Amino acid sequence: MEKLTFESIIGLLDSIIWSTPLIVLCLGAGLYFSLRTRFMQVRGVKEMIRLMFTGQSSAAGVSSFQALAMSLSGRVGTGNIAGVATAIAFGGPGAVFWMWMVAFLGASTAYVESTLAQIYKEKDDKGLYRGGPAYYIEKAMGLKWYAWLFAVVTVIATGFLLPGVQANSIASGLNNAFGIAPAVTAAGVVIVLGFIIFGGVKRIARFAEIVVPFMALAYILVALVVMFINIQQVPEIFMLIIKSAFGMEAGFGAVLGLAVQWGVKRGVYSNEAGQGTGPHAAAAAEVSHPAKQGYVQAFSIYVDTLLVCSATAFLILSTGMYNVYDPASPIDPATGLHTGYLVQQLQGVVHGPGFAQSAVESVLPGFGQIFVALALLFFAFTTIVAYYYMAETNITYINRKVHRPWLVFLLRIGIMAAVTYAAIGSVGTAWSLGDIGVGMMAWLNIIAILILQRPALKALKDYESQKKAGKEPEFDPQALGIRNAKFWEKRD
Repeated sequence: MEKLTFESIIGLLDSIIWSTPLIVLCLGAGLYFSLRTRFMQVRGVKEMIRLMFTGQSSAAGVSSFQALAMSLSGRVGTGNIAGVATAIAFGGPGAVFWMWMVAFLGASTAYVESTLAQIYKEKDDKGLYRGGPAYYIEKAMGLKWYAWLFAVVTVIATGFLLPGVQANSIASGLNNAFGIAPAVTAAGVVIVLGFIIFGGVKRIARFAEIVVPFMALAYILVALVVMFINIQQVPEIFMLIIKSAFGMEAGFGAVLGLAVQWGVKRGVYSNEAGQGTGPHAAAAAEVSHPAKQGYVQAFSIYVDTLLVCSATAFLILSTGMYNVYDPASPIDPATGLHTGYLVQQLQGVVHGPGFAQSAVESVLPGFGQIFVALALLFFAFTTIVAYYYMAETNITYINRKVHRPWLVFLLRIGIMAAVTYAAIGSVGTAWSLGDIGVGMMAWLNIIAILILQRPALKALKDYESQKKAGKEPEFDPQALGIRNAKFWEKRD
């Protein structure tokens, strides 16, 4: 009998949570919401872009753009670099197609969850907007125990499980590029993190607003340069992705099922559609109608996956800097990885940031490893900050009736401890813990929004009707028969 270890137990939990039912739930919910919203993610692209740059912040809330930046700081992280590389390593190039599919369908899911967050938001004791799945589960579903369950799971996931993946990837990238010891990286990250999270939500919004657009544009620009240098290979790579996604490419039939599994798994990890993280930032926005943030947050899925993740995928595939593990080969107990390959074009590079670093380095020597390490530093660090905000929002929910200020202090100390531990720990364990966190939240949130979808759909219809009539949409929940939207009922 195989000896049980912490790593094996975590791996088992990961495989149970991310079994076929969750894959079907993620894709099925996205397809269902696409149909119910009449593919608003296609019809509404022009409106999404317009709304990003309208609206102002207030004493209680952030602007639409700041809310977008806050949510993108959570979505755009190590999943966009190391996550894409991992998907290719275990699911082949076809996994990228399923990441695209999750993004396309998931944009409608993001609309529903983010609009619900706006409808049922409230002000905390400091006068700031708070909201998210725990709030709309309690107010719209009336199941306080379910709301508490989601809040507790989210605090555990975003406060302790998910930040570790980001910290581990930062440490790995900096070690590859500069030879910086993980312990040194951990110390630096924790010091800066502490300064930001002790500064409050407004500081998080300002930080994200500045850093996220800059880092995303810089990364995409470098990817375009590499793709231009390899322009003749782009059509071939695109066909490789499509054929591999359906087992039509020679050599990748062995990972057909894994392409779907890893594409969906890493797609949800990266863009977070349905996971229940995006609604926290959406609720913080100052808008005149909840559907506005629904549109904006739907667009953030496109930015995350169709732009940033695709940039990484084409970087890796066009330069040939990747390996694909053979699922039929034995597993090395020391690393937890397969010992055989379907494709092996890199020696001594473990899946993760190393694939992307090798890709850029092969085209731009002396620049690639350093640039990707710095991009990963900014991507992953802003994600850690966003995770803290989500965990703090759920602590605020738990504290609504009984004030427990020590919970916030424990969260701040806990997330810094988790970052330190993961930065110097095993990459496999860090990813498994992160996947468990994503999976638990996704199960709870997707089931909830499937039940609670009607207010979000009513809001969409109302918004479109007012726009068609030439009005600037204003939200009146009582006129739409939406109950318990207390903030909007009392709004002047």
